Parts: sequence; C-alpha cells; structure tokens
Amino acid sequence: MRPRDPKKEKTIRRKALELIVRVGVDGFSMQNLARAARVSPATLYIYFKDRDDLLFQVYREQSELMTTEVLRGFDPDGTFADGLRIQWRNRARHALAHPLEARFLEQIRHSPYFATFQARMSPAFRETMRRFAMNAIARKEMRPMSPELFWSLAYAPLYQLIRFSQEEGRFFRVVHGGGKFTLTDAILESALQGALRAVRP
Repeated sequence: MRPRDPKKEKTIRRKALELIVRVGVDGFSMQNLARAARVSPATLYIYFKDRDDLLFQVYREQSELMTTEVLRGFDPDGTFADGLRIQWRNRARHALAHPLEARFLEQIRHSPYFATFQARMSPAFRETMRRFAMNAIARKEMRPMSPELFWSLAYAPLYQLIRFSQEEGRFFRVVHGGGKFTLTDAILESALQGALRAVRP
C-alpha cells in the first residue's frame, strides 16, 4: 500500500469542497474528484474508504473548525443578549472569511447525509447551545419555543444577511437597484435587535 501524503490529502479535501459547492452533493463522485485533483481514482482510496467516508471526513473537519470559531469568547451562562451577539459576530466572521467552507456546510445541511453525520459528531456543541437557550428561558430573557422556531427567529436572519453579502448584488439589489450589499456592524446589530425582540417573552 502506498504511503499517505499529507499535502496530497489536503489538496484532495480542498478539491472535494470546491466540487461539492459547484455540482452539489448529488453530482459529486469519486471519479470527478480524481479528475479535479489530478490523481488516479485509486489514490483517493488511500485516504478514504469510499465516497461517504470522504464526505463525512470533510464535513467533520469543516464543522469542527466552524464550531471552534463560533464558540470563541462565548459563555453559555452569560446573558442571552450578549451570548447571541457573540454568536452572530463569530458566525458572520467565519462565514464571510470562509465562503467556500460555509457553502459546503450548507450543502451537507440540506442533504440526506446531515442527520447521519450529526449523529456521529460529538454532542458537546449541541449541549452548549441547549444550555444557552435553557438558561435564557429560566431567566425569562427568552420565551419557551421549539428548536425550529428558535433557530428561525434567532439565527435565520443572520444567515440571510450573510447570503445577501455573498451574492454580490443579485436578487434584491438587482430588482430594486443599487450596488453590492455589505454586511456592516451597524446592519448586524440592527438585525440582532430585531431577533432579540422576536424571542423575548
């Protein structure tokens, strides 16, 4: 068996990210990855058992990097407003600095793989976020609600603004006129205040 080459594996992972973002999870195959990475298909199997293993390994790597950034300076036992503000800033910073990786995670999140992959990940992040929400409910900083409603009110506005920022003037700006949308601190704070109002008792 040929030895593993860390540099080659890094290239393969990067090409996998690029390809999945371009063609989607359904359009991704080991054959087109081998062509994109300029290696033989057999080389891929030195590093990954199969397509699903490759997808999971890349997902785990990117998910762990994102989680590290999202939790930077975050205290789940602090006030809800401060915690959500830190979350928004960290999530926005990471997504805007790493657009390809953020789009890859979105692709997986909306694929049949997501539930299976999540079940294989450490529950530490989910438990931290659950504690954050439960603390906010106990202190009456947030009303009780389902996780789906919480996500829709507390985080979906942020991710929509990130998408607008990454779309380079498409959709609303094209329809309504104007240049590229830039997600500023002032816009972020204004939207955050709306999200906080939406979840308060």
